[in-house]
Amino acid sequence: MGCVGSSSRSNGQGGRRLRKPKPWNHTEPLTNEQLEQMREEFWDTAPYYNGKQEIWEALRAATEHLEENIEFAQTIIDSAGIIVQSSDMTICYDERGAKYELPKYVVSVPSNMIQNVDNEQSDA
Repeated sequence: MGCVGSSSRSNGQGGRRLRKPKPWNHTEPLTNEQLEQMREEFWDTAPYYNGKQEIWEALRAATEHLEENIEFAQTIIDSAGIIVQSSDMTICYDERGAKYELPKYVVSVPSNMIQNVDNEQSDA
């Protein structure tokens, strides 16, 4: 028996199940190096704005596995007690209600990435 406002969710945490992020384009095409630098800068500064360090660490671990192993990413989210508002992980909450916003470039790779051509020229 549940109360009137309760609903059964598939992950038991009250949040949404993760889904593979939809394709998107960054405002400018990025190289792999630029994308990695942006991600590192985000993860280095995000914990200073809001929330708990362990939640930020769980979010980082989950995003690193989101595209290759979505079930493992879901396990990380569930284990940390993170409530996912948007199934692409761009908006999440911890159990105390603190909001965690993740930019798309942290969650997935944009469609307009610049392919690295340096490897093709290494034979010259």
